[in-house]
Amino acid sequence: MMTRVIAVVLTYNRKELLHQCLEAIQAQTRPCDDIIVINNASTDGTLEMLNNASLSDIKIYTLRENKGAAGGFNLGFRVAYDNGADHVWMMDDDVVPEPTALEALLDADALLEEKRTPRSYLISMAYSEAGKLTNLPFLSERHKTRWPQYLEHGLVAVGSSTFVSILVPRRILEAYGLPIAQMFIWGEDAEFTLRITREAPGYLVGDSKVAHLRAGTGGISILPETNPSRITYYSHFVRNNIFLARKYKTRRRLASVLWFNLMLVLKLLHRKEPGKARIVLKGMLQSLCFYPRAEPVHATYDDTCIELSVTAPNDVRSARPVSRNADEKLVLVNHSSSS
Repeated sequence: MMTRVIAVVLTYNRKELLHQCLEAIQAQTRPCDDIIVINNASTDGTLEMLNNASLSDIKIYTLRENKGAAGGFNLGFRVAYDNGADHVWMMDDDVVPEPTALEALLDADALLEEKRTPRSYLISMAYSEAGKLTNLPFLSERHKTRWPQYLEHGLVAVGSSTFVSILVPRRILEAYGLPIAQMFIWGEDAEFTLRITREAPGYLVGDSKVAHLRAGTGGISILPETNPSRITYYSHFVRNNIFLARKYKTRRRLASVLWFNLMLVLKLLHRKEPGKARIVLKGMLQSLCFYPRAEPVHATYDDTCIELSVTAPNDVRSARPVSRNADEKLVLVNHSSSS
């Protein structure tokens, strides 16, 4: 039976990049069975672009308020599962896959299946606009001896990763649940991939290539940050890093993370940046009572903050009827694309 692959793209106020991403997805040599856009309360005309562009049969879930990257990815995996995905191909709106990216991921999955090798996810090789490698996953600490096992096939066993073109099987969502929405931003992808690789690693697929158009040149740091709206998010970054260290690392590593952030507060005060220092300290204090749990993929959820529409071919753009199944999950009524 043909594997049902649903591509999910999370977007927020980057309609030009989103258009490039969707065009690349629709040009895949192995077409996706569905394409879903999670519109995270964009205010730049993203929805209007989707309804007027030459893009067809795309399901758009629009959130009435920004739930952060974590909330968006949580919803994306959830609705792809509800729409019957055997595999969820997840990415941000600034990712442009090469035409064979999905086919290469599925070929790798078939190879591992043939060799009866357990795997938790597959991920593409990401390149910056300058052609440099970016968003490289970390080798799995739990499966250190496995990384070279399939090197001759261009596959490397990995642990923690981003969501830059990641292919996650349905069975993994059923076993491990969803990304943690309460993390809001920065770290939800690391937590999710660390959680799902406890028993089997993920695999980096060398033949699957994507461009990450807005890839950063360095790590996330509040020190050089000048964007006021981003600066406020750093409390989430600090809190989430402490949470990750507490949950997945050794006590020594946790102590190191705490010490680093304490020194960061002192450094910011020395630089006469008390506002930034307060944000780092806020994240540290928030971490003291931050113990979120992952939701099961089949759990009920409040969908009243979500609007659903579908782009249609031949410039027919209209909202589609929505129904709820027995578990009150948001799904499409089964209409043909020309209705």
